[in-house]
Amino acid sequence: MSPHLHRPSLVARVPLRAARWSASHPWRAIGAWFAFVALAVALAALISTKQTTDADYRIGESGRADAMQASGGFADDQTESVLVTARDGGKASDAQVDAIGRQLRTRLSGLHGVTNVTPPQWNAAHTAALVDVHVKSTVDDVSQIQARVAQIARARDDLRVREAGDVSVNTAINDRVADDLHSAEGISLPITVLLMLLAFGALIAAGVPILLAVTSVAATMGISAPLSHLIHAEPTVTSMIVLIGMAVGVDYSLFYLKREREERAAGHTTLDAVEIAAATSGHSILVSGAAVVASMAGLFIVGGATFDSLATGAIVVVAVAVIGSVTVLPALLAKLGRWTDRPRVPLLWRVNRRITRRLGQGGISRRILGPVLRRPVAALVVSLAALVALAAPALGMKVHDANLDTLPASIPQVQTLREIADEFPSQGAAATVVVHGTRSERGQVVDALRRLSTSAAATPSFDKAGDGAIQTAPDGETVRVVLPIPYSESDDRSGAAVQQLRDRLVPDALSGMHVQHAVGGDVAESLDYATHQSDRLPYVIGFVLLLTLVMMTMAFRSLVVAALSSALNLLSVGVAFGILTLVFQHGWFAGPLGFTTPGFVIDWIPLFVMVVLVGLSMDYNVFVLARIREHAVRGLPARLAVERGVTDTAGVITSAASVMVSVFAIFMTLSMLEMKMMGVALAASILIDATLIRLVILPAALVLLGERAWWPGRVRRPHGAVVEPEHRPEPVGAR
Repeated sequence: MSPHLHRPSLVARVPLRAARWSASHPWRAIGAWFAFVALAVALAALISTKQTTDADYRIGESGRADAMQASGGFADDQTESVLVTARDGGKASDAQVDAIGRQLRTRLSGLHGVTNVTPPQWNAAHTAALVDVHVKSTVDDVSQIQARVAQIARARDDLRVREAGDVSVNTAINDRVADDLHSAEGISLPITVLLMLLAFGALIAAGVPILLAVTSVAATMGISAPLSHLIHAEPTVTSMIVLIGMAVGVDYSLFYLKREREERAAGHTTLDAVEIAAATSGHSILVSGAAVVASMAGLFIVGGATFDSLATGAIVVVAVAVIGSVTVLPALLAKLGRWTDRPRVPLLWRVNRRITRRLGQGGISRRILGPVLRRPVAALVVSLAALVALAAPALGMKVHDANLDTLPASIPQVQTLREIADEFPSQGAAATVVVHGTRSERGQVVDALRRLSTSAAATPSFDKAGDGAIQTAPDGETVRVVLPIPYSESDDRSGAAVQQLRDRLVPDALSGMHVQHAVGGDVAESLDYATHQSDRLPYVIGFVLLLTLVMMTMAFRSLVVAALSSALNLLSVGVAFGILTLVFQHGWFAGPLGFTTPGFVIDWIPLFVMVVLVGLSMDYNVFVLARIREHAVRGLPARLAVERGVTDTAGVITSAASVMVSVFAIFMTLSMLEMKMMGVALAASILIDATLIRLVILPAALVLLGERAWWPGRVRRPHGAVVEPEHRPEPVGAR
């Protein structure tokens, strides 16, 4: 090894050794990878995915209430409700509604799974009637019910007859999510191909990153099936795997491939270029992937079905993409050699050359960097002020769980449920008080719950409970009462009503009785979830930042660089939260994005966005800092090392950010509000991270820090050493 070359660190030697073996045995590496992917896909075909159940989401006091009802033997039927209103907006007659009720009972009572069809119930204004169709809890298909209700509706010109309920809404949402994912896949792949063609100008080079990303996602889908029997799969996990897998899979390949092409252009052989890329970009990929995994692991601290499932999916897809990037990718590049740049697409090849010149040295990046490096203090102050202003709205962020307000109004069943909730408040938000005692205490418990129902109805927070509101479970020991709340689930007053029950009304009603009790229901679940998340949030932030701090310190041997990276990550997260608040809570750009603001952010989105963003933003930081360090090790002054490092990486980071932003932006177009929130927050934050933070804040901070940026390590060469024109790891041919 040349005396001017430093020995690769332990972290750098892992991708280096993997690349050496893969490049030396390309067919074995390629065959092993595709065998692994095929085996994983086969697993998904052989093992069904275990979806989350209601019991998986139990948390806090509302979770205890749900568990008490289940243990008591309450086997609640699912309900499909039929709403009957006058077609002209007036009032239907009793005779008309009774006729509909008789038709529904006759046509639906004999269907499989139907346990009861109730008589029509009028609302207080006598403008709408409701018929409840009860079906067994095991039923997951109500298409026959829907078909017969539709037949009745078509035969009546004077009435509007619409149906919606637990099963029909879930089916409609699942169908919409499947359509959305199919649409996203159909859009994302052509856009990614186009961006890769612009990045490389050649078909094979453009296809390699997409191949790695697609196979990584496919393998993860397969692995997720058996894993779901340990950690049940949340319905949104598939969307998240596609979202993260395509982004990191393409990005990691892009970093590696760009560096390998650069080294070949500098005159190295293909094997030498692959090894140099492994020691540099491969090292960055390993550190970035570890940062994403560490960030996502923080979700396990929060716990719960949603976070456990999303964390598992993200960790697996990132790990698979990293393994592919340091094994099969070097093998493909070694086997393809200079054929990687073939066949060239004439127009796109010229566009690629032009973009490379404009973004690289002497191009746009140098023009932006010039003023930053000349006046780093001013650049830092102005850019930080802009980002802090963008993050400030996050201080007023309101979170709530997903409910009717967050479901797409374009789904007919959702629109019907909203009208039912408006016409029949008792069918909307409610609190369920569950009491468990002995059989001998049942009479006392029922009397206490009657008093509770009366005292609750005397307050503005609750409506009068209907007949049959107090129910006893089959075990004879568990009793519950359902108290209607006259506000929507997302209204702050609903949460205050539940808190009033827990703090005063229930303890007063059960005073002196030695029984177990809990307050549950949808509103209580949202309240408990928000409390649980806010309690765990400081631990998650501390865990993620500490772990990334340790990894960055190990990767660059610098506490200062590690602390700077953590601070920039926090800034990116603040910006993401500010954008979420402005767009989805305050309704900015609601029209162009195609949604109606619910007035809050869905509760699990901020924490998920935080851990994903911390991991993904490390990609650019690690890649830029690694190149800056290379130049610093060669002996360049701090200002020049920063300038060279940023301009050298400008092209590849712009291409990588374009892919990530494009993939995330596609999710803005989907129907489900959760997907829109993820897409907006991640696309906007990655764009800001790859531009303002990378081109302004990071360079300005490093220039101001100078050599102190690498403390406690030292990167300056010994006194009198000759500065080489370029630092390279030892090539394969030198051994």
